Amino acid sequence: MNKYFINNIFNISANTFEQAALELFAYQYQHNPIYQQFTKAINKTPANINNIIDIPYLPISFFKTTAPSSSPKGGEWEAIFESSGTSGTLVSKHYVKDLSIYEKSFTTTFEKIYGSIDQYCIIGLLPSYLERSNSSLVYMVKELIYKSKHAQSGFYLNNYEELYQTLLILEAEQQPTILIGVTFALLDFAAKYKMNLKHTIIIETGGMKGRQKELTRQEVHTILCNRLGLKNIHSEYGMTELLSQAYSTKNGIFTNPPWMQVLIRSEQDPLDIHQYKTLQQPVTGVINIIDLANIYSCAFIATEDIGKLYPNSYFEVLGRLDNTDIRGCSLMVVDNV
Repeated sequence: MNKYFINNIFNISANTFEQAALELFAYQYQHNPIYQQFTKAINKTPANINNIIDIPYLPISFFKTTAPSSSPKGGEWEAIFESSGTSGTLVSKHYVKDLSIYEKSFTTTFEKIYGSIDQYCIIGLLPSYLERSNSSLVYMVKELIYKSKHAQSGFYLNNYEELYQTLLILEAEQQPTILIGVTFALLDFAAKYKMNLKHTIIIETGGMKGRQKELTRQEVHTILCNRLGLKNIHSEYGMTELLSQAYSTKNGIFTNPPWMQVLIRSEQDPLDIHQYKTLQQPVTGVINIIDLANIYSCAFIATEDIGKLYPNSYFEVLGRLDNTDIRGCSLMVVDNV
């Protein structure tokens, strides 16, 4: 892929997104043998694709059994991220050719929403992920911790008492703090310690891993708000197979960075796809994602997550399709999906 495209991904606008997506599709069709084989199987080629609705979306399960690569040289990886999964299940593997693209993606997105990283103390409460060395989430939080340059930024495993004491000190100092945590660990911490956080933002990343009764996102947020004295809990939506994330700052409504777009497909017909620009009212179905940062793997992914897409491009994550593997950062179920 040419350097101009790579250098301009993060300056993309709504008006130029579709053309960039079509350009990247043509590139990945040519250089990604697995993706090309899939698109040919459903009779889709660059010659008959004129808009992003028609682009083929690779089922996310392909990342468990293959290595979708769009690197012309191939085999030269700076990292291989793996999903956590559960015992006995296949895990997804994302072969990342250029970590600088991932770093630019998550840093730019974070600062668009929260402002400069170095104004915060960044705390990661990711016990199950810290036990692995190939988590894209841990990599992201580690870099945010480093960029924050705050002396008390860091990771916590199961040392909740130390976390509690650190938060008390930071609150007393009125230090803006972001606590990024896996859901089950945040609930465990909140069950042990009741606080009144005024200068701390909590971002939950999902992840129950069967350790507790499954809860809806709204139930989780209500518990955390009540126990920790917060008005809103923020959420992050990302996955091993992506190099971009969406964030929700309240009510579980997510917004994408400009180079990422969510679409909705029908559960009955995977080729019946809806884009936010064509909607008159919200539509519910299964989430497809275009992630233009995924230059060297596959940018067009059909997930197994159920969601609701709004005409303003915002979206909700409602749960998972039946009979799909439970991932380590599995989504919380939502009533009345």
